[in-house]
Amino acid sequence: MSAATQVELVDADDDGQIEVLVIGEGPTVICLPSLGRSAEDFVGVATRVALEGYRMLLPQPRGIGESTGSLVGLTMQDLADDAARVLTSLNGIPSIVVGHAFGNRVARMLATLHPELTESVVLLACGGMVPPAAEVSKALVSVFDERLSKHEHLQAVRTAFFAPGNDPSAWEGGWHPIVAAAQAAATTALDVNAWWTAGSADVLIVQPADDVVAVPENGQQLLAALGSRAAMVEIAHAGHALLPEQPEAVARTLLRWLGNPDREPQS
Repeated sequence: MSAATQVELVDADDDGQIEVLVIGEGPTVICLPSLGRSAEDFVGVATRVALEGYRMLLPQPRGIGESTGSLVGLTMQDLADDAARVLTSLNGIPSIVVGHAFGNRVARMLATLHPELTESVVLLACGGMVPPAAEVSKALVSVFDERLSKHEHLQAVRTAFFAPGNDPSAWEGGWHPIVAAAQAAATTALDVNAWWTAGSADVLIVQPADDVVAVPENGQQLLAALGSRAAMVEIAHAGHALLPEQPEAVARTLLRWLGNPDREPQS
């Protein structure tokens, strides 16, 4: 399995730039990664989708790769505007927006602030309203603690992100504590209701069956709030990491949504 990956640099605010990995050709899908994580987390899923005739845009968050821009006083609007600049520069028409974990908060902020650029939204591991258990929150914070031993760190990754029986070593590395701190501050500074309903976009909620961070009550509450403009699909044997755990299942789910212009509920 292979698909050509190119790199584009998009001008951002404050003389910064956004590095964008581009995979494939066709209708555009933009993918926004998890807290303190790189866009490269999406490469496995994006490659599978691109091979079916789609152009996948994977922007690196500020402070990761070649993406620059201030992290001081970072806001959710800043993050949504970064994604909007990518879409305006590289596409110019409404696109499917996919957000994973923290990235789905940015996706919903983008849909709220820039409906003209948002065709629909796909939320992988949808959280934000119902918090995880205390021990899970502790593990989530610990994955960014560079003082931990390798064993302690991997155990924290396992606890917060991976379903029982799944190998957490796929996410042994790739953590960006400074970026994560800025992103966390941005989301805690804003009332969740500012982005919770994704503006007026249609929404697909992709719920990992074993997610202990974005617990299922979040997706269920959002589904109830959005009514006919939302649908939900559960992915078995997956936790909050989801992308490295079940890339084929995620890709199949995305492709069904992309090929379903009426946005009917999926089975």
